[in-house]
Amino acid sequence: MTDPKQDRVLIFDTTLRDGEQSPGATMSHSEKLEIAALLDEMGVDIIEAGFPIASEGDFAAVSEIAKNATQSTICGLARANFADIDRAWDAVKQAPQGRIHTFIGTSPLHRDITALDMDGMVARIHETVSHARNLCDDVQWSPMDATRTEHDFLCRVVETAIKAGATTINIPDTVGYTYPRESADLIAMLLERVPGADAITFATHCHNDLGMATANALAAVEAGARQVECTINGLGERAGNTALEEVVMALRVRGDILPYATGIDTTKIMGLSRMVAAVSGFPVQYNKAVVGKNAFAHESGIHQDGMLKNKETFEIMRPEDIGLAATNLVMGKHSGRAALRAKLSELGYELGDNQLKDVFVRFKALADRKKEVYDDDLIALMAEASLSDEDAYLQIKRLRVICGTDGPQEAELTLRIGHDEKCVDATGDGPVDATFNAVKMLHPHDARLELYQVHAVTEGTDAQATVSVRLAKDGIVYSGQSSDTDTVVASAKAYVNALNRLVMHQHRGNLSALMSSAG
Repeated sequence: MTDPKQDRVLIFDTTLRDGEQSPGATMSHSEKLEIAALLDEMGVDIIEAGFPIASEGDFAAVSEIAKNATQSTICGLARANFADIDRAWDAVKQAPQGRIHTFIGTSPLHRDITALDMDGMVARIHETVSHARNLCDDVQWSPMDATRTEHDFLCRVVETAIKAGATTINIPDTVGYTYPRESADLIAMLLERVPGADAITFATHCHNDLGMATANALAAVEAGARQVECTINGLGERAGNTALEEVVMALRVRGDILPYATGIDTTKIMGLSRMVAAVSGFPVQYNKAVVGKNAFAHESGIHQDGMLKNKETFEIMRPEDIGLAATNLVMGKHSGRAALRAKLSELGYELGDNQLKDVFVRFKALADRKKEVYDDDLIALMAEASLSDEDAYLQIKRLRVICGTDGPQEAELTLRIGHDEKCVDATGDGPVDATFNAVKMLHPHDARLELYQVHAVTEGTDAQATVSVRLAKDGIVYSGQSSDTDTVVASAKAYVNALNRLVMHQHRGNLSALMSSAG
């Protein structure tokens, strides 16, 4: 139970905005809504749902998330101009609690880009923050690249934003440049020097370019920041952002030196981590803090002996605290719906009856092909279910691969394209190459294959393979992922998933307009 005397740290999640800006991490409309609902349910204080003026798709997603919010504040990002701010307000105004987040780059490098001198930038900040505050009572302002901005000028622009009506001042380490002591000193300096600083909330937004995002964020909290901007799995531009799970669990585990409370239900962390990994196509590294596959794994004999005697010898958190099942029980073809529901609940997945019915069919099909279905198999199955879409533009209906030792491999593929089914035979240098050639013959495109990666979900010759594919076109990366006991089938599905994302992106404006008119 949270101690009411503890200082409260607000958790601001930007997975759907900064996280989605990771190359290849574009999410569909329905995926964004589902992730937002889970963030809301988990107790995230503020959800930055997107950048409404960026596209019709972003606007539609932010608007829908705002309408469906129950307890989280819904935030839209806007540059320092009236058009952006108006668009952000239009997107979030139907939320029970809406917020406009506006920003401008204040470092010498960014001032050069905007062609504004110091006085011109101060004037721009005052007029745009005032405009936002006239629309919305909750306004957040950020001096982008704050950690490389001259301290005197940073104090001046922060004071300007506060006087114009900003209720939260976010201090971004936009390029992951700062150091924990420096991060703390910066917040302390602003609290000491800026008039009115004690009446607003200071936030921290750190990037992980030097691997110090979480440390920098926590240092800022110790110095007086009371909002942390973060993402699930640390997803974000370049090396990513501060990871929500790391901040929340650090505050929970080290309450002795970090006596700050959050409103996060930590048992929801693992389920959200898996969903974000699945829809973004960015698998979590095995040794990732808190949510990595090996975070609670022990192989060393000394560690195993200690764990058997007392788990606290080598675990500072319980797996159950983040929603992870403490055991890895095996399911099989004789397991029923009730057992599957219970097991998935242990793994952090709560399914409705219709969802369970669909997943149970997939589970039975998998169990017929595998002797034993482990937790990791079920996690892969849920990821596959979340990525499957009967309404997808491209869908594999039939695939047959012919392999031999004397000549090229052959693939016979039937693909549904829109409402039509088309078939083709193709050859290639191996079964996967032949399959990809077949897809490209049926749906010609000029995207470049940047990544093809396979890893086994579990051990054994009947293990599921998870395949990740990344395609690049016009500087944009599209990711696809799929799992199957047949590596070639998993490869084909992953490739088609990436192509569907490419098609969705190309037609996003039209689709968003249709959804808005229908809604």
